[in-house]
Amino acid sequence: MVLAAGLGTRLRPLTEHLPKPILPIGDRSSLARALARVTAARAPRVVVNAHHGAARLRAAVEAEFPGVFVSEERELLGTAGGLARAAPALGAGDVLVWNADCLVEADLAALVAAHASSGAAATLLVAPRPRGEGSVGLDAGARVVRLRQESVADEATGADFVSVHVVGASLRANLPGAGCMVADVYIPAMRRGAILRAVPYEGPFFDIGSPASYLDANLAWLAPRTAWIGDGAHVAPSVSLEHALVGAGARVAGQGRLERCVVWPGATAIAPLRNAVVTPDFTLPIA
Repeated sequence: MVLAAGLGTRLRPLTEHLPKPILPIGDRSSLARALARVTAARAPRVVVNAHHGAARLRAAVEAEFPGVFVSEERELLGTAGGLARAAPALGAGDVLVWNADCLVEADLAALVAAHASSGAAATLLVAPRPRGEGSVGLDAGARVVRLRQESVADEATGADFVSVHVVGASLRANLPGAGCMVADVYIPAMRRGAILRAVPYEGPFFDIGSPASYLDANLAWLAPRTAWIGDGAHVAPSVSLEHALVGAGARVAGQGRLERCVVWPGATAIAPLRNAVVTPDFTLPIA
């Protein structure tokens, strides 16, 4: 299941134009990148939940991934509630869950295999950090002993949860109708003595939670190139692109440099411009 029902409040005003999961990052959205990896892993059933901008999100999913089921939520149910609501479409058993606003180059087959062999109630993909740091604490055997500030044993190392995990059938059986997977499911399970395990992840990771992190994710996708121009876009000869992305059908006019900018499909940017996201409706400077 790919979670895509959030409001994207920290990304406003960008999310007033498009739902966060379908904001363009390079040549496609974070939702499309997650779904491409999940479908390539041959998951038998794939579900995306939707709330804010549900109609536009559904259209984007159906255009590129017609076999994916969209679970619309009239009220925002949270990560645990969304997974509970999607149960009939997902079927029984363990479920791989991926937050759509997180860019991760995860080996999904390895994560699923690690979960299956461990017998854990859930298995989290984590980026290792020093002891006491990050949102997760692990003991020497990679058992999760801390989530956020809740600890059940001494930890050997810290980590960041990168929002990809496998939820076992036993936890799925008692999911709340609304609530958070970490606060309302994982932490109480950990307190009860349930075994939660972690698999280390050493690759790139972006949590698209703010306009600045959104720009950073685009620039990371662009590297090591200095520019990317989508189909049908036009850049005036008087403009030079430096670490800039210009979406399909967009237009760049003016004179000088367009630097560290993302120009959305169909938008118009005027150079000189630096550190900005340009949508069809407005230009957002990034501090």
